[in-house]
Amino acid sequence: MTYVGIVLISHSEKVTIGLKEIIRQVIHEVPVEAAGGTEDGEIGTSIDKIKTAIQRADQDRGVLLFYDLGSAKMNAELAIELADLRRIQLVEAPLIEGAYVGAVEASIGKNIDEIIESIEQSFP
Repeated sequence: MTYVGIVLISHSEKVTIGLKEIIRQVIHEVPVEAAGGTEDGEIGTSIDKIKTAIQRADQDRGVLLFYDLGSAKMNAELAIELADLRRIQLVEAPLIEGAYVGAVEASIGKNIDEIIESIEQSFP
């Protein structure tokens, strides 16, 4: 079975790694990729890291991107423009809670639109 993928974007690599570990405590099959920090391990975000994470998370069912701060959103939007995929969606929800709900919903086979709807209901 394939799943909607999840990409975690933060200015801190440690935040995305920790969040991925939290999700992996209960969800194992959904592709979850961390795109935190810059290429040189500093605080910030990287379009290239986000693009790579999108490609790795993609199983042809779509990819949801969760982010922490404004410039992470900007770089995620640029990465979406540069990606050669059909369904990539930037999600407006708290990073930790939103990504967790997204991963749970993806694990039960929901499609990208159903997952977004669940997240929007959880975080109005």
